[in-house]
Amino acid sequence: MIPAQFDYVKPSSVDEAIQALQEAGDDAKILAGGQSLLPVLRLRLAAPTLLVDLAGISELRGIRDEGDRVAIGAMTSYYDVIRDESVQQHVALLAQATETVADSQVRHRGTLGGSLAHADPAGDLGGVALALEAEMTIAGQSGRRTVAASDFFVDYFTTALGEGEILTEIRFPKYTGWGSHYEKFNRTAQAWSMVAIAAAVRVEGGSIAEARVGLTNMGSTPIRATGVEEALVGQPANAEAVRAAAERVTEGTAAPSDADAAADYREHLAKVLTGRAVLAAAG
Repeated sequence: MIPAQFDYVKPSSVDEAIQALQEAGDDAKILAGGQSLLPVLRLRLAAPTLLVDLAGISELRGIRDEGDRVAIGAMTSYYDVIRDESVQQHVALLAQATETVADSQVRHRGTLGGSLAHADPAGDLGGVALALEAEMTIAGQSGRRTVAASDFFVDYFTTALGEGEILTEIRFPKYTGWGSHYEKFNRTAQAWSMVAIAAAVRVEGGSIAEARVGLTNMGSTPIRATGVEEALVGQPANAEAVRAAAERVTEGTAAPSDADAAADYREHLAKVLTGRAVLAAAG
C-alpha cells in the first residue's frame, strides 16, 4: 500500500527536530531507523502530517566510554552496537541480545533508540535496558532530563516520552567481568520473541554474588524478574539452584495469550529459558 500524504523534514540538530515536533503537535512522527514505522505508514495504521527524520543529526550517533558507564547515541545502529569494543567488554548482554534482532539488513538500519522508544513488548532490547538499569536521556523544549529504564516503559508502545520530546542517548552502567546470556524463543528464525530472557550474573567462589534478569513479552512492558534475582544471590552456580530460582520468574508478570502462544505456555517457557540463560551466564 501507499502511505497517506505527509510533509518531511530532516533537521541537522536536536533543537531543530524539537522545534519541528512542537510546531506539528500530535500530527508528527519521528523517523529513526524506520524498521517499525515504515510498515505502519504503508498500511495506513498511522497517518502523520509530518515526518521528522533524525538521520541528519550526527550528535545522536556514536558510542563513548564515560569511565563507569557506556553512553550510546539513540541513532546508533544495531550493527554498530554489536561490533563496538566497549559494549562487548562492559555491556556484553546488550551486544548478545542485539545480535538476535531480525536479520543483517535490519541490523544495519535499525537503531537502539528507535527500538526502545517504539516500546514493543516483544522487542528484544527493552528487557536488556531494564535488567542493566540503563538511563535514558530525553530532550524537549524545556531542556534535557534523565529517566531510569524502570520508569521509561509505561505500557504497550508507550513510554515516558512526552509530546515533542526525543530520546537522545542511553547510558549503561559497566558490568565488566560479569557473565551474561540472552535466551530467545521464537516461532521462526528472525521473528519476534515469544519469550526472551536477558541474564547477567557475577560469580564469586562458585556462588552467585549478584544477578540481573529481564523478561521480554511477559507483559505490556519489559519486566525485571526481581524475585529470581533475590533467589539467586548467595546460591551455588549450579543447575539445581538456578532452576529452583527460575520458578519465581512469573512473579509480577501478565503473560499475553495470542496466535503464537497461550499465557500458560509463555509462563512455562519463561521458567525454562531463565534457567538456561542464567546457567549460561554463570558459565
